[in-house]
Parts: sequence; structure tokens; C-alpha cells
Amino acid sequence: MAMGIGSMSVRPRRIYSGGVDMFTELLDGVRARGALFAQAVMDPPWALRFATGVPLTLVTMVRGEAWLVPPTGEGTAGGGTAGAGRPVRLGPGDVAILRGPAPFTVADTPATPQRRLVTGADYCDAPDGAGAPDGAAEEAEGEVFRLGPRTCGTSRDGSALLLSGAYERRGEVSERLLAMLPGTLVLGAGDGEHRALLELVAAEVDKARPGQQLVLDRLLDLLLIATLRGWLARPGTHAPAWYRALDDPSVGGALRLLHERPAHRWTVAALAAEAGVSRAAFARRFTELVGEPPMSYLAGWRTALAADLLRETDATVGSVAGRVGYANAFSLSVAFKRRYGTSPTEHRSGRTGGGGHRGRGRAVEEPGARAERALSPREMARPS
Repeated sequence: MAMGIGSMSVRPRRIYSGGVDMFTELLDGVRARGALFAQAVMDPPWALRFATGVPLTLVTMVRGEAWLVPPTGEGTAGGGTAGAGRPVRLGPGDVAILRGPAPFTVADTPATPQRRLVTGADYCDAPDGAGAPDGAAEEAEGEVFRLGPRTCGTSRDGSALLLSGAYERRGEVSERLLAMLPGTLVLGAGDGEHRALLELVAAEVDKARPGQQLVLDRLLDLLLIATLRGWLARPGTHAPAWYRALDDPSVGGALRLLHERPAHRWTVAALAAEAGVSRAAFARRFTELVGEPPMSYLAGWRTALAADLLRETDATVGSVAGRVGYANAFSLSVAFKRRYGTSPTEHRSGRTGGGGHRGRGRAVEEPGARAERALSPREMARPS
């Protein structure tokens, strides 16, 4: 339910190590609503191309192994890959988080040609498992069928069991979090405390139960938080630059100030004074650690805050502008357009499709995609 301007007060601060707990702050707005969950039970050779267009997807192997091929031109943080777009192995209990809307592939081997295209409209997440006659999957080897609640595959006892969960709408995951995450990250089975959650998710998805969607929504939130926390805590993780910079005595304090008081009229000189160093030294150190100058980082943080307020509240663009540090609606619109390529008003209207909720994530078209066969609900029940 959208909040009015009276609900736009600053949230209570969460203090951690002497400053704002920025991890909690980023995850505070994460709340799945109608999360997409599905299982794929496969026998080799298999390769699923996910082109759902959703903002964030989690993928894990419940049994068997697979290879994740990230979107072209993008590396995998923490996945042990050698370069951008290189495949990374997923073993049982490993979790990958992928930021949309770019498509990605999960397959038995990196060389297996794409065999199926999965879109947001056919995510195989039907809770009743309707469509597949008993034993149908065994009658046509290699074809994909509905096997049960939220479950599709080639056979019920396939050697690989892939579980995926997705946030369907951008409003369910804050723009602040999406802006801070790498495109793809992987957490190993032994690197966090997420295994118990994976067992709960797998057990819940496997059967249709009363209140199941609500349970899955909260489990997806918890799994995302646990995975990110484990990933950030792991030694040697290539964490985002802003997270690593928090340990710096001068830059870390400045980052917390920017997050605590985004509407303040900050200047590089003011931040340097707070840090107790010269303006030139502070600007150089901030850019070196964070990857962009202080005022550029602040502009990105302000527009990300504005993007979330526009989706989550009914406040006017002018009110949102004042809340995040812009003089008026026009100045926010200029900055917003520069950052997102769209106006604040267009961004806000994009969250609803006329009926109050956006539909499923749209498929992302790729060259040659129209020649592929997508997994439609009816096709799940018969050979395609």
C-alpha cells in the first residue's frame, strides 16, 4: 500500500561499528510479493536460458552439478571465473544471485547448446502442478513436462535438480540495492549459513500447502539476505568498492554521512573537514577506493533513493526532490533522466500496469530468440 507524504519520515538509524549499518539499510526495502519459485528436474544434456526480465534471480542446485553462464560481457563476483562472461560451476548448495534483466544460462556443461528458453510468462511456478498426466515424462525422453507443484523437467528422478527464485517486480527490490550489487555473484555451499534455508525452500516448493505463497515470499527474502551476508563476510570476496571503503578511516565515515543525511548540502570540502583531511587528499582517496568522485556517488545515491520513494509512496515529485537533497522537481528530473534515462513521472507510472500491480517480468528478446521454443504452460503437458 502506498504511503503518503506524512509517512516519509527518516527511518530509525541502525548503528554498526560506530556508524550506519549500510547493509541493513540497503536490504530494508526488500520484500517479495508473489515470488516466482520453480524446480527443474533434468537429465543431461540440458541447458535452460532464463530470459524472464525480472530484476533479481537466485539459482541453486539441490542435487547434481551445473554450469552458470552469466550475461555476456559480465564477470562473476566470487565465482572463481577467469573473466567476463566466463562460466562458473555450481555444486549442491551453491547459490548464485543474478541482477536482471539480462538473460543467463544454466546447463549441465558450458558447451551444451541452449535447449529451452524460460520467460517470465512460463516460469513453471504453478502451485497445483496442473497439466502433466501421470507418467507422461517417461514416455518421451528429453522432453520437458510439468511434474508437480512448481516443478518441471524431463523425469521425476532426473540427476540434476535446479531450484530458482525470482523477484518479479522492481519495486520488491530497492533501486539502492540493485545499484550496489555486481551483475552476478556466487556463494559456495560452505561459505555461509544459507544451507538450512535452502532445505526449507526445497521442502516448501515440493508440495502445495495453504498460505504457501506468503511463506515462499519470506523465504526468498531471508535467502537473499543470508546469501549476501555470507558473500560479504567471506575472506577474499571481491565486494563492491563502497563496502570495502567502509573500513577506511576517512572515506568510510564520509560514506556513512552521505547515507545518513543525503539531503544535506554536502560539498567535497565539507566532507573532507568531517574526515579531518585536506580537500585534495580526501577527493583523491574517495575516488581511488569507491571508484567515482564524492559528488558523483552522492548523485547516484540521491537518485536511487528518489527512485524507491517514487515507487513506494504517493508523494509528489517535488516532495521527493526535497527529501533526497534537490532544490525542486526540475533539478531532480534532470539528474534522474541523466542516471536512468527516464523522468521521475515515467519511472513511477512504470510500476503499475493500470491495475495496481505489474504483470510478470517480460521476456528479454535476444538475436535468434524468436526461433526458440519457450516453455508455455500447455506445452509442459505434452511433447513439444
